Parts: sequence; structure tokens; C-alpha cells
Amino acid sequence: MSAHGQCHRLTWLALLSLLATFASAQAILEGERHHPVPGDRGMVATSHPHATDVALEVLKNGGNAVDAAVTAGFALAVTQPRSGNIGGGGFMLYAPGDGGPVKAIDYRETAPAAATRTMFQDSDGDVVPQRSRFSHLASGVPGTVAGLAMALDEYGTITLAEALKPAIALARDGFEVPHRFTEGLEQARDRLHPWPATRSTFYREDGSAPQPGDIFRQPELADTLQRIADHGIADFYEGETARLIVAEMERGEGLITLEDLAGYEPVIREPVMGTYRGHEIFSMSPPSSGGAHIVQILNILEGYPMGDYGHNSAQTIHLMAEAMKRAYADRSEYLGDTDYVEVPLEGITSKDYAEALREDIDTDQATPSNQIAPGDPLPHESNETTHFSIVDQWGNAVSNTYTINFSYGSGITVAGAGFLLNNEMDDFSAKPGVPNAYGLIGGEANRIQPGKRMLSSMSPTIVRKDGENVLVTGSPGGSRIITTTLQVIMNVIDHDLNIQSAVSAPRIHHQWLPDEIRIEQGISSDTIDLLNAMGHTVETGSAMGAIQSVLIDEDGALWGAADPRRSTSSARGY
Repeated sequence: MSAHGQCHRLTWLALLSLLATFASAQAILEGERHHPVPGDRGMVATSHPHATDVALEVLKNGGNAVDAAVTAGFALAVTQPRSGNIGGGGFMLYAPGDGGPVKAIDYRETAPAAATRTMFQDSDGDVVPQRSRFSHLASGVPGTVAGLAMALDEYGTITLAEALKPAIALARDGFEVPHRFTEGLEQARDRLHPWPATRSTFYREDGSAPQPGDIFRQPELADTLQRIADHGIADFYEGETARLIVAEMERGEGLITLEDLAGYEPVIREPVMGTYRGHEIFSMSPPSSGGAHIVQILNILEGYPMGDYGHNSAQTIHLMAEAMKRAYADRSEYLGDTDYVEVPLEGITSKDYAEALREDIDTDQATPSNQIAPGDPLPHESNETTHFSIVDQWGNAVSNTYTINFSYGSGITVAGAGFLLNNEMDDFSAKPGVPNAYGLIGGEANRIQPGKRMLSSMSPTIVRKDGENVLVTGSPGGSRIITTTLQVIMNVIDHDLNIQSAVSAPRIHHQWLPDEIRIEQGISSDTIDLLNAMGHTVETGSAMGAIQSVLIDEDGALWGAADPRRSTSSARGY
């Protein structure tokens, strides 16, 4: 094809893409993808209706956002065992409604004291994925119980026993099984059945999964939660539950000891902070990479009129993908636990560094990933998860993301305690340069060390404007958490979508390697043609993320959005 013909084709495709974008945006704005949930005094958005209901009840009874968040966190450990947990860890952001400092609670798991940098390699130095994913060696020291308790101690108003009460009732009395619960256990059967405690906890006597409409009870988990209510976190980290965890480790040649559990401590950190078009963006600091790279990508895109290009137009997607590539390249080199390595956080999140990266972006042509290396962010300065967002009557906001990593974590249930163990050790770099289960490349900064927290993509995020909370958001989704959260922020700020439309709109993702833009269904085929013409490889995949969000508008009204990608997602306000 002649240069003139190619130019004509690109112009025509651009026009088609623009028309398709306007049509898609109009459909979204007209509420085709559901309306946001209104509220005047409180709003809860979680991935399960029982968790939403018990958290909302806490708000109605005068509790604050942290009280409701901790209650929801324990309830999800019962009703959504594939991702809700007491055997994993996560991150919580708390932003007081009076404009006070935003705080981040890091309750990420830690590597046991006996962990070594080559523990997931064979005698030839090759990585053995089974060890870091589906064995007792895969589990880091759990942080959820200590982290949620710390949140209550520091910012809540109710006791730990009060926060646990609804979860204990759900575990002991049971709850009606939804379709997603059955589907998950059926899909994971081959991985879960080999573990006797997991099989007896989650499956019927004949080995089948509980069916929709069945009442599912977890008496051992109820007993564990009751012990924590009666004796505090000491039970989990030093008492009977700790002994059950260690006994499980010894059965499977795992590494976690009583000393590891007794020595675990969550940490209060300063969140990563950036600005974007007059808004303050607060997100999780390392050992999460989420905040750093959300701010980095927004800094790069702030130099373009993204709103003028249109929602999910070819130009918008192209520039987002180019910014994402560069951020994920830096992630592979620099990000890790700042208690163990120096992370150039100030450089990565600086406007000057973003400008330097932006100068390397061709607005009309994709840069192949093999031509992108981790940059120089100035001198060193220092796929199954669940998220919930909560705002109370005083405007206090909580954004919380926690996980056991894979769906059902390692698949191993602690015998006698009724909960699954995480497989978060796979989030370390088993060997620098070798991708993990999510295809993410890691380096020396994220190598295995005793007591170290493994790198994460979890990105609980709170957006403020003029010091007031306006958006509370976050998502599950492994490596796609960062880009999912990013797009909801952009959908609200750049494209002026209502919060439900911002959550429901089709998403894209690029993580540097592999060199492809992954998209959800709903992106115009003409847009895809134009992206291909720009040199991108575009792959349509399954749904990405399950983001739960709350928007506070200029009048102080609350609007909740539950992600339709997860059938049990629920938002309720009052």
C-alpha cells in the first residue's frame, strides 16, 4: 500500500474509532451499565453482599469507616474464602474526613526466618513453580489478623470482639451458597482435593462442591475466630491457632515457626502521594508497587489532553499503553520492600522523570517493549484478591485490599483451624529475571530474604480535591490491579463518567512484557484496527479486576459502585 493510501486508511480508521468511542461513551453515560448506588450518610462497596450488609450495619449503629472495614474484612474471610482471608495479608488506606493526614497500614505477609533466595530453584538453578505456588513452602507469615486489629486500635471505636461477631455467626450458622462459590470450588477441585483438610472443609462428604442454595457452615473457622475474639491477636500469633499453623507447616515441610508468628508486626507507613489535574492521589507505598506506578503513569499522561481524545479511543489507549510499559519496566528493576532495599520512590513519582519518559513516547507509533529498559528515576531516595471501599457519616474513608494470592491461595487449609494459607512467596523473585505467575519480571530488589515483605501490585487508593475525600477505590487482579485502578481514576477525572460507569467501562492493560495490549470485550473493532496499525499487538481476554468504589460529589452525597465483573459484588448506602 502506498504512503498516501496508508495515511488515508489511518485517517478513516481514526474517524471510525472516534465515532465508536462517542457512541460507547454515550451509552455508558446514559446508564446502560447500571446506575451508581446513592447514600447520604454512609456507603459500603465490597465483593460480597453479606460483608456489605454487616459493614453497613456498623455504620448505622454509629461506628466509623475503620470499624466497618474491619468487620467487612473478617466477614469476607468466611463468605469468600477464595480471596477473603485470615491466612494472608494486605494493605489499608485511611483518610480522615477532616482533611487530616492519610495513613497506610501495611499488613503484607513476610518471609519466614528460614527462607533463602534459592529456595524455589532446583540443583541446576532452574525455578520450580510448584514449590512457590502449591506447597507449604509457598506461604508467607500471615498479616491480616494483626493488620485489621491495628487499624481498630489506631483509628476505630469498637472492640476486636465486636468486629468479629458477625463473621463468627456467618461461620457457625452458615450462609446460602451463591453460584460463584460453587463454580469456584468446582473449577479448583483438582488443586484443592489432594489436601485432606481442604477437602473436608470446603466439599461435601462425597467430594462434590456445595451447590447454590445450600447452607455452608465452617465450625472450625468459627472456633478460630471465637478464640481471636476471646484472646485477641495473641491467639493467632502465639496461642492455639499459632500452634495449629505450625503443626500444618511441619506436616508439609513448610518453614513458618512459632517464632515467625510471634515476631510478625504490621507497619503504619506514609502513602505514596501525587497530583493529577488538581487532585491529590494517595495510594499504597512499598512493598506495594501500586501507588508508585499509578502516580508515575498519571504523571506521564498529565502532559496530554486525555479528555479531548475521548474515552477508550485509539489515541487514549495508545498513550495509556505506552505509559504503562515504561512504569512496569521500572517496576521490574527498582521496587521492593523499603525495609530491605532502597527504592527511588521520589524519582519514580516525580513530574520531571515523567516528562523525560514522555519525551520518548511517539504519539503515533508503539515503542516495542524490547526497546524499553528500566529508566533512571533519579538517585535513590528511599489473580485473586478482594477489595472494599467505605465512607462513613463523618467523611472518613477506608480503601482496603487483601489477598491470599491465587484463588484459594496455596490450596492448603490449616487442619483444625478452618482457613486457607496464602501462596504469597511466589510474589518474590524466585530468580531475578524469571517471571512469576502473573508474568511480572522481578529483580534483586525483590529477591527472597528472611522477614522481608514480598512486592505487591495491590493499590488501595483515595483521591482528594482541595483536601477533601472525593474517590475511594481499588481492585483485585494481580498485575492488572494497577491499571484497573488507574483507569477508574481517569474515567472520573478525564472523562467525567459517573462512578458506576467508570467502574463498568471496558479496560485495557499493558505490563511491558509480554509486549501486548490486553483488552476486554467492548472496545470498538475499528479502534483495535487503528492500534494494530500503530504497531501494537492487541489481545482480547477475560474480564480484568473487580473494583469497588465510592465517590463523594461536590454536595457531599455518596455514590457507590460495585463491579459487575464479580457477580457477588455489592454496594449499599444509607
